[in-house]
Amino acid sequence: MRRYGKHSDEDDVRVRPSRHGSRPRTHRRPAHEDAAEGFVLTVDRGRITCLVGEVTVTAMKARELGRKAVVVGDRVAVVGDLSGKRDTLARIVRVEERTSVLRRTADDDDPFERVVVANADQLAVVTALADPEPRPRLIDRCLVAAYDAGLQPLLILTKADLAPAGPLLETYAPLGVRYVVTSAERFEDAESVEPVLELLADRITAFVGHSGVGKTTLVNALVPERQRATGHVNAVTGRGRHTTVSALALPLPDSAGWVIDTPGVRSFGLHHVDPSRVIGAFPDLEPGAANCPRACSHDEPDCALDAWVAEGHADPARLYSLRRLLATRERTAGD
Repeated sequence: MRRYGKHSDEDDVRVRPSRHGSRPRTHRRPAHEDAAEGFVLTVDRGRITCLVGEVTVTAMKARELGRKAVVVGDRVAVVGDLSGKRDTLARIVRVEERTSVLRRTADDDDPFERVVVANADQLAVVTALADPEPRPRLIDRCLVAAYDAGLQPLLILTKADLAPAGPLLETYAPLGVRYVVTSAERFEDAESVEPVLELLADRITAFVGHSGVGKTTLVNALVPERQRATGHVNAVTGRGRHTTVSALALPLPDSAGWVIDTPGVRSFGLHHVDPSRVIGAFPDLEPGAANCPRACSHDEPDCALDAWVAEGHADPARLYSLRRLLATRERTAGD
């Protein structure tokens, strides 16, 4: 049945008001030009802890970011309640361009990349000399990831009171990787970690290593006011227990830099790594690769690097080290 007559006037038509108001919808988003700059300290179940100025603020991603991930080390634009008071929540409306991205995959055949840390300058690979035993192939994988991300690698050998460092250091000598040797017994005061602090000064350093190597113990010594839980090594399996469950950025004393403690890893997949980017970390070998066949793996009969080394342009040990690192991209049991 018609509610209005055949010749109804417009004034007779009832218009139901919109509950969303009369302002037309638009896809234009605010620029948030007045947003504050923040530094992501940790991410936990959708809640993102940022340092905004001198205040620690809890925030969440704004809807306009979509599926874009926010990770530790990101520099972000933050709006909303920036007081840092309990039960307040700000919004992250923009993730600034990253200077570096450290990625890994669960396995070498897993195409899904996980961003571990953003904007780091250095990757500290922490490994114990004993209890648990060193895992050179895992170290190699971390070095490949560092070279691929453009990070300077640093080798930190712990528990030197249990085993000598010489044999392991000899393996990595051709790479020219900076290193420091420590033991838990030396972490008694600020002076005991001074050699490590010197290598971290004015840098953002991500710490990686498998469980039980003393990574978090070292971080606690470097930043004593922020103690994180530590675990022990299982006497039967020789493996450590995961005690760090999320990455956390911590400021070094006297604003000398940042350390990012990451959860212990048992694998470091390299599905995302392009061999052509890894060779960029070998400036003495890179020019010789110009004559390699297209898509050369640098470990095949036609590789031009063999002739380059034979002509005396680089040390054969360097080529061996490069090929050893690239070979870690192939899955091997017992990594």
